[in-house]
Amino acid sequence: MRWGPLWAPTHACNDDFSGFTESYEHVSHSRKEHAMGRFKLSISMSLDGYVAGPNQSEKDGLGIGGEQLHEWVVPLKAFRERHGEEGGEVNASTPIAEGILGNVGATIMGRNMFGGGPGPWDDDPWKGWWGDNPPYHTPVFVLTHHPREPLEMQGGTTFYFVTDGIESALEQARAAAGDQDVSLGGGAGAAQQYLAAGLLDEILVSTVPVFLGSGARLFDNLGDAMPKLEQVEAIEAPGVTHVRYLRA
Repeated sequence: MRWGPLWAPTHACNDDFSGFTESYEHVSHSRKEHAMGRFKLSISMSLDGYVAGPNQSEKDGLGIGGEQLHEWVVPLKAFRERHGEEGGEVNASTPIAEGILGNVGATIMGRNMFGGGPGPWDDDPWKGWWGDNPPYHTPVFVLTHHPREPLEMQGGTTFYFVTDGIESALEQARAAAGDQDVSLGGGAGAAQQYLAAGLLDEILVSTVPVFLGSGARLFDNLGDAMPKLEQVEAIEAPGVTHVRYLRA
């Protein structure tokens, strides 16, 4: 079983985005104009503020101890169904998981969350952590400094590699999503950039009662003009507390 949007590896994104533009070529030419959906981030975090543990690698994408952050979601029926598995639990986290997975028309993620290491793509480039049929089933826009042709996978997922910045990626994702939401899958670096730019409409932080000690923090590198958030919901569930914030 592979991690999906909330539970995917959450590496920091170190690429810059100058130079080449590998644009999303208006997949939605035939779409009618719709009201704009939300741009949202849903992420699990330790009590000491980390969304991934130390020593992240291709073999250990969540870092040491990082998988503990997602133990609340893996047993859920909603998660298992999304990953082609049967059975599973239903508890107070179920509506949260269903909301994370529902009404998403496109996803944005950092290069290092997509994986494959830093630098230019090699001759047999990385195709992601999720196998031939990733759990997104929508267009996914990967922030990177290095150009690459779009990568079409099974199940409706196509990865587009955006080299001209976070605002371009968001514009393309919104065009693809229409009136549906755009999900920011991570990792920490991409989340920090969008937070600092004030572009996120909603943030759902699922706090797990563990300490990781080091790794990738969510709320670092936000600049001098700190984002302002309004808490609108808090839900206690087995092994996790979910707090939802809107942009103030």
